[in-house]
Formats: sequence, C-alpha cells, structure tokens
Amino acid sequence: MNSPVFIPYQSFISIDRLSDVSVYLQISNQLINAIQRGYLPFGTKLPGTRKLSSLLEVHRNTIVSVYDELLAQGWIEIFPNKGTFVIGKEQDTTTVQTFRQNNLENYPRETGFSFKTSNILDNPFEHSDCDYIFNGGIPDIRLTQVDQYSGIYSSILKRKAHKIGQYNYDGSEFFKQNLSQYLNLSRGLPISKNNLLITRSTEMSMYIVSEILLSQDDTVLVGALSYFSVNMIFQRTGVNILTVSIDEEGINVEEVRKICEKQKIRMLYLTPHHHYPTTVTLSVKRRLELLNLSQEFGFIILEDDYDYDFHYDKSPILPLASADTKGMVVYIGSFGKLLAPGFRTGFIVAPENLMAEMRKYLGIIDRQGDILMEHVLGEMIAEGEINRYLKKSLKIYKERRNHFAALLKHHLEEFIDFKIPSGGLAFWTEWKTPVNLMQLSRNCARNNLFIPKTLLYQNQNLTAIRLGFGNFSIHEMEKAIEILSKNVKITLTKDKN
Repeated sequence: MNSPVFIPYQSFISIDRLSDVSVYLQISNQLINAIQRGYLPFGTKLPGTRKLSSLLEVHRNTIVSVYDELLAQGWIEIFPNKGTFVIGKEQDTTTVQTFRQNNLENYPRETGFSFKTSNILDNPFEHSDCDYIFNGGIPDIRLTQVDQYSGIYSSILKRKAHKIGQYNYDGSEFFKQNLSQYLNLSRGLPISKNNLLITRSTEMSMYIVSEILLSQDDTVLVGALSYFSVNMIFQRTGVNILTVSIDEEGINVEEVRKICEKQKIRMLYLTPHHHYPTTVTLSVKRRLELLNLSQEFGFIILEDDYDYDFHYDKSPILPLASADTKGMVVYIGSFGKLLAPGFRTGFIVAPENLMAEMRKYLGIIDRQGDILMEHVLGEMIAEGEINRYLKKSLKIYKERRNHFAALLKHHLEEFIDFKIPSGGLAFWTEWKTPVNLMQLSRNCARNNLFIPKTLLYQNQNLTAIRLGFGNFSIHEMEKAIEILSKNVKITLTKDKN
C-alpha cells in the first residue's frame, strides 16, 4: 500500500484556530474532501496519529478524534499492527506521484455539462468604492426609523409566532385588505384585496407579468428611452421590442396609433407618472387617448408606477388604471419605497381572472412569502404610520430637490439644460455641448465620484445623464456636483485636444 511519506498534508489541511468549528472537525472535513476528490486515493495508508499530529502541529488526541470521525463516517479502515487506510482498493505509486505534483483544488470552476447561456440578463449594475455615487433615483435609507419598524415587527412576531411555519405565497389577507384601501384613497384605484398580488419587488412583478402575458415573437412598445432592467426581462421572453418617441407630454400617442394600424401589438409598457429616465409626466389628454387605443386595438397597457409616492408641488395625476373600465391595464407598483429595503414590497393590480393565474406562478417562485413583514406593513397603514412618515420624508426630499437644482444651475448651467421635476428623486440633464460621457464617468471615478453607465444616454442626437439626488445629504450633493463640474471641464478640454 502507498506510503504516507509522499503526501504533503500541510498543503491541503489548513487550521483556523479562531473558528467556531472545532479543530478536529476542520481536519476531518478537509481529509474527507481530499478523499472525495481523489487526492487521497482508495487504499492510501494514512500517517499514524503521532506522525500526523506532528505534521499539523496539533495534539495527538485531536488526530485520534479525527480518525474516530472518519471511521464512524465510513471513510477509513483501521487494521491492528498495520495502520489506517482509506477504504478501497490499493493504488499503484503513479497515483501518488501525480498527487505530489498537484495541490488540492477548490470547488470546480466549470460544470461537466452544457447549458444555455444568455447575455441578455448580464448584470448591468456596477459597484464602486467611491464616497459619492449617483444613482437613478433611490431614497436615502438613513432617513428611515428602523427602530420603530423593528418594534412593530417584534410585536407581531410575538403575536403571530404560530404562523411562522406556514407557507402562504398568497400573502397576508390583513395587508392586502389595508393596501387595497390605501391604493383606493391615494391612487384612485377602485379595487378589493382580490385584485392584488403581493411580490418581493417590481422586478419579480415584471417577470410574472411577462411570463403570463407575453409569448415568443409578440410585439411590445416601449419609450425610445426606457428602463433597461424591464427591457432585459422582455428580451428574455423573446418578444420584439419597438420604441416610441418621448416628448414633453410623455409618450407619442400618434406614433402608437400608426404602429397599431400596421401590425398587431401585444403590450405597451410605460411609466406615466414620471417617465424613466426623462421624468416627464404623461398628460391627461394622452392618458385618455391611450386607454381608447388599447380598447380599439386590443393591446395591454403595462403601467409601472415606480415612484408615485414622490410628488412635491401638487397632487399627482391618477394612474391610468384608475380610469380603466375595460380591464386593459395591468398596474405594477411598490409599497414602502421610503422605508429600509427589508421593509419594502412590490404588488400587481389586475382583474381577478388574471390574478388567479398570477398566483399560480407566484406559488412556484415564492411559495413561502413573507407574511410577518406584510403584517408589519398592514399595521403601518392601519395606524397611519405610512402617511406620517411620507409627509415628513417628502419635506426633506423637496428641500434636497431644490438645493440640487440650485447647484446644477450654479455649476453646470453653461453645459446642461434641465427642468426641476415635480416629483421623483432624479433630474434629467441634457447636455448643450456633446461630451464623452464614458470618459467623464472615468474621470469622476478617479476623483471619488461614481456615475454608473446605466445613467448615461448618448447617441448622435442626444447626450444626457439621469442624476439621482435622493440618496445625498446637502453636503454630499454639494461635493458631488463640485467634482462633476470640475471633471466636465477636464473632459471637454481633452475632447478638443
């Protein structure tokens, strides 16, 4: 049988003495790993307990416990006066020589089988260690009162503990009842809890909708500038995507009509409250025209109200879904966006027959749900906590919006055009002088300001950036705009040269 002298145990057994896992189990697990991967071939003779304890610099009793563990699990045999052997047939020495030339590998880097791949779903999001980071318009989680929400959660956990183990992908009836009333009052949606599907996120909502309502080679209309993540979900479904221009009143309805007159359209996706990325609001006139067109040509309107809660100067225009009497609109939104990420949820509003099918899909991809968190959100609605927090937060975000606008005007007025948005957490900036936005982003990153490529919009007719302000304090946005302004001038100088 093979001599243990040739095997470099120190090269593949590493001991972490600060770990919560006992040393003997660490050694046992690594020896088993080596056996499973063939680096300790069947029939290999293991060192004696004194020899191995010396090699690994541990107490002999530790190795005794290791061998006891391996024996109990059936990996080794112990023969009196002969030694300890890996269970299996004796190997020749060439196996050991091969072992000597190779260190124990980590988990396999590649599969041993083929599978479908797609670049459509490649992660478009970037990350950076810069202190200042622009985004597409997300809230500042530092404003959330996590302790208060955690208190509500803890209270419900004690009162609802018996429900923790229950699967309930259909969601909390209490939350759905309160959310339906909230949406009725705040967004004019005349719905009941039977018209609601609770999801984990807007992206999950989009995925379920696309799986049920879209098929290969269907045609979907989106804005000429649209939300990249949603387009990725549509493309994965195999649909044909056509773009429609956007102006100061939102999506161009006449273009929609002309396309419908030429071919069959399955769905129109839009963000009417604040179009992503330009932030323009779809006019009331065009909303009514689109509803009429959807009934005339039979296409679905998928309405994404991603930031309905964020409005500052006047009451927001009600969703298209609030005026839909023919069941042509599927409404997607999020609840608790102002709260910490763990306290947010997504939802879909649609007629009951579509809800029945959607619940089937939700039951497959999210069977357990999060009924306790939904109870928390339901109580926050019932107690008026959401409205109080919303009112307080909007005051802060309005101040930030106004200050951000003043900074853009002071530092960048000669380079950009922009309008102060009536709501949302981002500005749409169009550049008077074309500047290489990718180069600008790289220059800013070298100066501690990160601008992701997903915020950059540039072609031969347009140079624009969507700049989120909600996540910045006053001081942070001042620093960010200062860095941006400085690097705009640097980039323009390099472009000229």
